Amino acid sequence: MSRPVVAIVGRPNVGKSTIFNRIIGDRLAIVEDKPGITRDRIYGTAEWNGIPFSVIDTGGIEIDGEDAILKSIRMQAELAIEEADVIVFMCEAKSGLTNADEEVAQILFRSGKPVVVAVNKVDNLSRMDEIYEFYSLGFGDPIAMSGSHGTGVGDLLDAVTVLLPEKEEEHYDEDVIKVALIGRPNVGKSSLVNAILGEERVIVSDIAGTTRDAIDTPFERDGQKYVLIDTAGMRKRGKVYETTEKYSVMRAIKAIERADVVLVVVNGEEGIIEQDKHIAGYAHDAGKASLFVVNKWDVVEKDDKTMQQFTQKIRDHFLFMTYSPIVYLSAKTKQRLQKLLPVVQHVSEQHALRIQTHILNDIVSDAVAINPPPTDKGRRMRINYATQVAVKPPTMVIFVNDPELMHFSYERYLENKIRAAFNFEGTPIRIFTRRKTDKD
Repeated sequence: MSRPVVAIVGRPNVGKSTIFNRIIGDRLAIVEDKPGITRDRIYGTAEWNGIPFSVIDTGGIEIDGEDAILKSIRMQAELAIEEADVIVFMCEAKSGLTNADEEVAQILFRSGKPVVVAVNKVDNLSRMDEIYEFYSLGFGDPIAMSGSHGTGVGDLLDAVTVLLPEKEEEHYDEDVIKVALIGRPNVGKSSLVNAILGEERVIVSDIAGTTRDAIDTPFERDGQKYVLIDTAGMRKRGKVYETTEKYSVMRAIKAIERADVVLVVVNGEEGIIEQDKHIAGYAHDAGKASLFVVNKWDVVEKDDKTMQQFTQKIRDHFLFMTYSPIVYLSAKTKQRLQKLLPVVQHVSEQHALRIQTHILNDIVSDAVAINPPPTDKGRRMRINYATQVAVKPPTMVIFVNDPELMHFSYERYLENKIRAAFNFEGTPIRIFTRRKTDKD
């Protein structure tokens, strides 16, 4: 199921990104040192009072074309209206209420969406009087904040979480594989959905997804039940989406959160662009099983090395997803289409694979014997044992004498040894290092 969405909207320089980082706890910083991971700093996840939610920083979205500030923030407001369940309308005390603030307020007011006004840069008590003029916006009590000092964030989150909708439960059996198709516009996602379903599709019903935009289509093939989560809505909805592709990321994220397997659809005719890396990175971060689908392969001029060269391009651009298999096909001609669902089923099984503790420890022990952990200032990490604690994605905990001695390069070495032993094709692996205690 997808989390409810909170969007932060406001004119430039009111501190949207600072508050965004405060809310998510800077978790968007790249903690795993894997090359090739790129980020649009527009999306993060947070939890408050036990309620998980997603956060959009609209200020992190670059808008191509004209530099007009009013046009820019108007588009941000439209994005928030489309995608968010609750909108945080950021203003700031030093400038006071501006014409730009009032214009955005009118757009938000007409939307009917819940809005919380946050007045930033209230850095001391003497500035508290400056928030009163923001009552005139008509959204209730403004919340005084200081992004630089971190004050008021708790009050803001209290106000936001009260307005969030309750989570909607999924109604699918555990053996159903939920498949999301993601990719930038015009890579052929809708054509691929139609090709997969074909004329023999068995549709119980077209179920509106838990998001407003994705449509869930259940079907069955060779005894396996699937649900396709179609994000075709990424191509529609007026001028906001025609202006910049980056808005489509938000719909992709919602689909990714609900999926078991993510198909990263790439246009074989156009090749790979930076936006493909951004979208695929969210599937990796979410710990989902994934594979690359190179569509429109029928129109690519080919020789005996074309596929090998394109595969190498994918591996070079997506260094953080070397575990993901690649399927080349044409949704239009259905060339090689029959290869897709068996790979989907395979990576789904790998995503849910559980390794017995004693077998996992044998692999880790062998890896340590071949290549012991390096010393750090005369100290050497000692691995006591390892255990798998979760699936989807497979998650391992390694108990050691001192977690700070686990270097990222050695963690990657262990991951590679685990993959060599158990495959785990199509799924990320998460490894956490913990200090062994007497209880353990």
